[in-house]
Amino acid sequence: MNKKIDELIKNKGRENITGLTAYDYPTAKLVEEAGIDFILVGDSLGVVVLGYENPLSVDMAVMLHHSRAVCRGAKNIPIIGDMPVNSYRNPNIALKNAQDFMDTGVDGVKIEGMNIEIVKKLVKNDIPVMGHLGLTPQTIEEYSVQGRDAENSKRILREAQALAKAGVFSIVLECISEGLGDKITRSIDIPTIGIGAGRYTDGQILVINDLLGLFDRYSPKFVKQYIDLRSEIRSAIIDYKVDVKKGKFPGKENIFK
Repeated sequence: MNKKIDELIKNKGRENITGLTAYDYPTAKLVEEAGIDFILVGDSLGVVVLGYENPLSVDMAVMLHHSRAVCRGAKNIPIIGDMPVNSYRNPNIALKNAQDFMDTGVDGVKIEGMNIEIVKKLVKNDIPVMGHLGLTPQTIEEYSVQGRDAENSKRILREAQALAKAGVFSIVLECISEGLGDKITRSIDIPTIGIGAGRYTDGQILVINDLLGLFDRYSPKFVKQYIDLRSEIRSAIIDYKVDVKKGKFPGKENIFK
């Protein structure tokens, strides 16, 4: 297992794990400088960066492009590449695409859902795999809290245990009840990373554009916006426009003689 991944695993039960998405060099650099524990190059970039309605339009070429940029920005923390839809249709396709991810410099890949044979194939070939259960954006038909009824709660718990047994090093739990997040976390020996999974998972992750207030199309209940950068950036652009219109920019300090 990758040394950086090993350190992440050791944090289970020791301290809360922090994760954020990043999609480019400067953001990845800032995330690492802030001391965040790991970065996910999420296929959420399709929505929050590229403007698609959902992540289903993101392909391997896009993910590899952004993964290279992130790896240039963050050198010392684990970076996980999000395997896009259709990139792991069977174990052999998954292995080829996962190896392409690893060649960008990422430390592991994330796969949604119950793909036990694919997980085993990748782990056997020394590729660390992060699982993802609950609300899985690549296949979900309705965006709602998962596992609230007893049957689905038991199913997600069984799936988490099966993925842990198959060899994933961590599992993202998205949009599930807090009680289920707690139960899964206590039932497996690997870290759980919550995004809308309550207070009792081993760690938390957010889409950085949501945290920074850069995405305004919708805001799930589990998001906390720490700053409204959209307003800050808009104001700066307006100030620039006004300065140019009034002849204040460029000023004497901005010109060459």
